[in-house]
Parts: sequence; C-alpha cells; structure tokens
Amino acid sequence: MHFTLLYSYFSSTVSSPLYSCQLQGQFHLNGMHKAGDVVLGGLFKVHFFSVFPDLSFTSEPQQPTCHGFDVLGFRRAQTMAFAIDEINRNAKLLPNVTLGYSLYDNCANIGIGFSAALSVVSGQEEQFILDKTCVGTPPVLGIVGDSSSTPSIAISSVLGLYRVPMVSYFATCSCLSDRQKFPSFFRTIPSDAFQVRAMIQILKHFSWTWAGLLVSDDDYGLHAARSFQSDLAQSGEGCLAYLEVLPWSNDEDELRRIVDVMKKSTARVVIVFAHERNMINLMAEVVRQNVTGLQWMVSEALTTATVLQTLRLMPYLAGTLGIAIRRGEIPGLREFFLQTHPDQHHNNSYGNSMVNQFWEYTFQCRFAPPTAGVDAGAALCTGQEDLENVETDFLDVSNLRPEYNVYKAVYALAYALDDMLQCVPGRGPFSGHSCGNLKGLEPWQLLYYLEKVNFTTPFGDQVSFDENGDALPIYDIMNWLWLSDGRIKIQNVGDVKRTGFKREELTIDEDKIFWNFESKEPPRSVCSESCPPGTRMARKKGEPVCCFDCIPCSEGKISNKIDSLDCSSCPDDFWPSPQRDHCVPKKTEFLSYNEPLGICLTATSLLGTCICAVVLSIFIYHRGTPIVRANNSELSFQILLSLKLCFLCSLLFIGRPRLWTCQLRHAAFGISFVLCVSCILVKTMVVLAVFKASKPGGGASLKWFGVLQQRGTVMVLTSIQAAICTTWLVSASPTPHKNTQYHNDKIVYECAVGSTVGFAVLLGYIGSLAILSVLIAFISRNLPDSFNEAKLITFSMLIFCAVWVAFVPAYISSPGKYADAVEVFAILASSFGLLVALFGPKCYIILLKPERNTKKAIMGRGIES
Repeated sequence: MHFTLLYSYFSSTVSSPLYSCQLQGQFHLNGMHKAGDVVLGGLFKVHFFSVFPDLSFTSEPQQPTCHGFDVLGFRRAQTMAFAIDEINRNAKLLPNVTLGYSLYDNCANIGIGFSAALSVVSGQEEQFILDKTCVGTPPVLGIVGDSSSTPSIAISSVLGLYRVPMVSYFATCSCLSDRQKFPSFFRTIPSDAFQVRAMIQILKHFSWTWAGLLVSDDDYGLHAARSFQSDLAQSGEGCLAYLEVLPWSNDEDELRRIVDVMKKSTARVVIVFAHERNMINLMAEVVRQNVTGLQWMVSEALTTATVLQTLRLMPYLAGTLGIAIRRGEIPGLREFFLQTHPDQHHNNSYGNSMVNQFWEYTFQCRFAPPTAGVDAGAALCTGQEDLENVETDFLDVSNLRPEYNVYKAVYALAYALDDMLQCVPGRGPFSGHSCGNLKGLEPWQLLYYLEKVNFTTPFGDQVSFDENGDALPIYDIMNWLWLSDGRIKIQNVGDVKRTGFKREELTIDEDKIFWNFESKEPPRSVCSESCPPGTRMARKKGEPVCCFDCIPCSEGKISNKIDSLDCSSCPDDFWPSPQRDHCVPKKTEFLSYNEPLGICLTATSLLGTCICAVVLSIFIYHRGTPIVRANNSELSFQILLSLKLCFLCSLLFIGRPRLWTCQLRHAAFGISFVLCVSCILVKTMVVLAVFKASKPGGGASLKWFGVLQQRGTVMVLTSIQAAICTTWLVSASPTPHKNTQYHNDKIVYECAVGSTVGFAVLLGYIGSLAILSVLIAFISRNLPDSFNEAKLITFSMLIFCAVWVAFVPAYISSPGKYADAVEVFAILASSFGLLVALFGPKCYIILLKPERNTKKAIMGRGIES
C-alpha cells in the first residue's frame, strides 16, 4: 500500500544502492505501544483540551500540547490493551499470532486525531530501507476509534481510500452509515438514527408531543437534529418547539438567548444531543437564571457524564432520562488495571507517555521532566504508588459502557483476522480462490471477513455488523436519581432494541423512574391538549402540527377517538350522540298507536265506526218506517256500510308502515269513498227522477232507475276505482320508505306513493263523483217535499268537497307522520260530515219525533201544494 501523502521518494540523498523512503515529519503524540506480529491502532480522548503554538513559520512549528487529563478516556485505552492481552492468552483465538497495539491520544481535537491516525497507519520510524519500491505490509492492520463522530468522518474518509478497517466504539453519527463515503468504517455502538428513534419511542410512551432540542455544533449534533426533525415528522408522534445549536465557546450572550427560549417555551421536555463541554456551559446559564421544572432527556454522550452529576446541578438535572450504551461486564479487567505501572525508562518518551501522565494526574506527582499541566514543584513520582489506596474512577468497572464497546471492537478485528488465517488455500474468497496470509497481509482483505464476523461476548451479547457496518442496535435507558441522603445514582430503567421487523421495541419500568417534580409524576409536555372525542383538530396557522384548536364536529358527524383529524359521517340509519363521539340509532318516527295523536285518531275512527253501526241498527230496526223506506232504503244501508269502511280504512294509516298496509291503505280508502259517493250520486239521481216522474209525461224516466240499475251503476262506478287502484299497485306500488330529509336526527317511516299520477287519478276520480253529486243535489234542492233529501245531500257533499279541497295543500306541506295524520283527519272529517248530514236528521225524527215518521208527514208538503 502506498501512502503518497506521508512519504516522498529521495534517491539522491541516499548513498546506499538500495532505494529509500524517508518520513516527511513526526508528530509528538501521547500514546502507548506494544509490539506484535500484527498491530492494531487505537484513538482515544485522554485529554480534554489542546493548545496550539503560534504558527508564524519563522521557525519550525512546535507541537501542540494537551491539558486536562481524562481518566475515563485512559480507562478505555487500557481496556483495548486488556482485550489484546486477553486474546494473546487465548490459545483458541489467533493461535501462534501475537497482537500488538499503538494507542494514541487525540486530545479532543480533530487535527491531533488525524495526525494520530496517520501515525498509526504510517508508522513513526525515521526511515524504511526497502528493496526498489515502498511496497510491504503496513504497520497497522486496523484502527479502533475514533471517540467522536467528526474526527471519525475525517479519518475514515481518508482511510477508506486505502480500505483500512476502522471500528469506532463511540462515533454515532448516522452519516457514517453511508457505505459509498465510508466503505471501511464499522462501529460497535448504534448509530444516532437508532438513538433518535429510541428517543421518539420514549416521547411516545409518555405522550410528550412538544419538546425542545439542543444540539452541538458539529456532525454529531447537526446530523442528529436532521434525523430528529425528519423522523419525528414521519412518525407523527410530536413536534419540536425549538431547535438550538449550542456554542463551543462560553458565549454568554448566545447561551442567555438559548435559555430565554427554553424559559418562554411551553415545552417541558428538553432533548440534548451534545458533549460535556457544551452542557457544562449551558448549565451554568440555567443555574444563573434558575430554570427549573424541565424534564431533560440526553444522548449517550451525556448520560454517564459524571461531571454533570453534582449536587449543584441536581435541582435542575435530577430525574434526567438518558440513552446509554449497553452495559457489559469484562471479567479480569480491574485486576489488569491494577497492574498498570509507569516505566520510567521507556514510558517517558513522547511516543509512550500516556501511562506516566495518568500516574502524575492520579497521584499529583511528577516525573523528570514533568508532563505538561503538572506542577513542576510537585513531589517526584516513584512509580511504586499503590492504585488501590487512591480514589479514582479508573478502577470503577461497575458501569462499563464505552469500554464494553472498545472490548467488542478489538474482538471483532481479532475474529475477522482469525477467520482469514483459517482460510484453506484454493477455497479462499479472493482472486483465484486465494487466501490472505500473515506475511503479505493487506487491510482490504480483512474487510471481507470483518463484514461477516459474528460472535458472542462472555457477557452474552451477539456482535455482528449489518450492510452499513452498524452493530446490532440496543440501548439502555437510564434515570438520574437524587436520593434523600443527597447521593446521586444512575439507574437502569429499561432498554430499547430493534426487533426482527426493524422496529424499535421499548421496555421501560415506570415504577423505578425518579421524577423531579412535586407530583412525582411524568410532566405534561404538549403544545395543545388532546382534542376529546366529538371534536377535530384544526391547525393553527403558521405553527407546528402539534399546535391546534379543537373544533366541535359539525352536525351529523362524529369523532370517536382522541385527536381526530376529521369528523366522519354516521351511517344513514344513525345520528351523532349529543356529545358527537359515537353514532346512535336515529329515532324512528311514524304515526303510532302509542302517541297522543295516534290515540285520538284511532279513538275517533272507532267512534265513527260504532256510530255507523248504531245508525245501521236503528235503520234496520225501523226499516219499515216511511222515512227509512223513502228514496231507496237499500242505498242508505250501502252508504252506511261504505262509511263504516271509510272509518276503518283510516286505521291503516296508523302504525308502523309495512308493505301490505302501504298497498292497502290507499286502495281501501279510494274504493270505500267511491262506493259511498257512488251510492250518494245514485240516490240523488233517483230523487230527481222520482219527482220528474210525478209530472205528466215523466214516468218513462223511472225505468232507468230501477233497483237493478241502481246497483249496477254503483258497481260500475266502484269498479272503475278498483281498476285504477289495481293499475297503480301493479305499475308502481306504494312501499315503506325511510325518509331522512325531514329531520337529520330522525327516520320518518312513511309510505312512498310509488306513483304520484296514480294517487292523483284516485283522488281526482273521487272528486269528480263528488262534484257531480253536488251539482245534481243542488238542482234537486227545491223539489216539493216536506223531507227533501236533496238538500241534505247537497250540504253533505259541500262538506265533503270542502274537506278534500283543504286536504291537498295541507297534505303537501305536512312532513312525515303529519301527512298521514292530515289524510286520516280528512277521511274522518269527510266521513263524519256525510254521516251527520245524511243520517242525523233522519235519526232525529226516528228517535225523537216519531210523529213525523209517517207517509202523510213526509208527503205533506206536496199535498198542500
């Protein structure tokens, strides 16, 4: 492999006949090294800060110096050393192969980290004397690191060109999953894309739909912000009240502005994707403004940050929920840490100074010469100090999270190398079915096996990589407890992992969670309270989708769930409840026997029927009397029977409409009334004919009005109506109909007439017979007779016509059951009019004035004249 950026070819400066490749320059980096057959590189943040010298270029630039020793970063570097030592002691993994390491400190600076990566892959030797060309096995086969996303992006973009494997334990940016840009990048920590979705699951679990987001001004924070915005919008589970980028420097004005935004916002949940440095600056302003009552949720970079877990910050940060890297256990790690000792002869050079710096920081002593950042007047370190007698986080192996990822990354490279070395020549995956070998090992060959690596750690976790180089995603959910005695405890309250369907599965134990609120309950964090059933959400113009008004559903529509976007219509036979949250069956309305109106009409109908029966009985009993026998008593009996049918047919209009009642009601009504009016018409014509026959030369007219002719006329006239009804029923029969046009909340059961023409012809035929009867009766009104029945017929038919003329507009304008009531009223009114007008006077004479019920009395007027 040719690293043309690092080496130049100098043939003129070397007197040897061999060619020479000379290193252009060296970087003075803090590190730890161990020789081996195969060397693995490592990049760790062992210092918090770095200081660069003045770059005037008037003299050779000095190397940057690092300050602020990070014990946890050193612990991760030592974890890699332990994993390699453990592999070397394992006879089954990489037998006869010794792994070495070159571990460097990136000082939390991308430039130093990049320099360290180049030193790892290029080596630090002054000069290689090679045969003819600079071709050979590179000094390092793979790198474990970097510790954050931005350096990993920079380093992997270069190392990817040469296919050097890089397995990060802490870089979570989702952008690193792009195999086109980073073909040789792998990681044992889930990507931020999964972490974002895990946080969204937590928001959903607690119904937090309104949250603020604070991110760091780097790839880690900015990519997380983009993922959060897109995933949150796609899931529809919430909105961001604000999105703020935290400055790297302690910019008081900007921090004050950001905290003011947090104070003014109605969002009670604050999500942070940032680093310790960003959070420390922010919390200083939060404490200054005393901003309490917020529920914090932090990413994996802050969840286990002990620098934030102080009594000063607990009034603000207690109860914080955090996403944490999966915790693991590494047997023997603490014992290995206890064996850490400085080598005063070999560990004091720039290339091997990391242990010495740890020793100076831990015991507050100094080696000669002292390391940068150590008081030159401090006591000299002997190297015999006892780690067990000092309080240090270095020995705390109870909560191994990034260290566990380092451990898995080293083993992933080791297992990939082991699989490659077990390849059988002739069956290999490379060209010509060849295999890689230790002597001519190339880093790109290791990539093939690294993509397929699959093993289980002693803690029981499976390690493998997907097509993007990402590990199987799983996170622990942590909660910051503030105990009554003032102690601070970070407690596991659940986890989130990806299921087989690539969906996030959240498990959380709410009973374990400490809430830093008086209620000891999860806070409410919504822009707008949920819209209850019976309402719908209406977006507020210019605001996020989570901010809305609740609008009651319009008439006829319901919403039966919380936060409905639309109201839905009820089925035709249903109507919204008063709360408009469910559909109820519509009230059914028809002219019922149980309601007062129906009862009154029924009683009136039966009364009319009974009166007809009584009158008929009176007439039958007095059938031999002159007043009954006058003008054809048979027709009188037929009129009474037809009136009885008219009264009874009105009952067909009352009650729930059915097919047979709908078909029968109008037919029975039409035929009954035609029978009645036909009898009246014939009776009127007989009266006229009798008086004409009494005049000279008028006897011939009586032969056309005999009993048979009268019966025949009635039958013919009635048969015409029967034919009309039959034609109507056959062509367009009336049917029961559910009418919802009159009332939205009611179903009016009615009989649809089927054919309006049929109904009109039926009424028109009755009307024409009635008008003809009126005309003939009117002509006969002045005929000589003390009891001229023509007058009674005229009066009765005028009542009949008046009722039915008034019926038509009343029927048309009456909705629902009232149309039936109008028709029943018209039937009853006209029937009573005929009954009273025709038979009232006769019954009066028969029952109260029997002395007038004689032939002489009836004919008296004619005798006088």
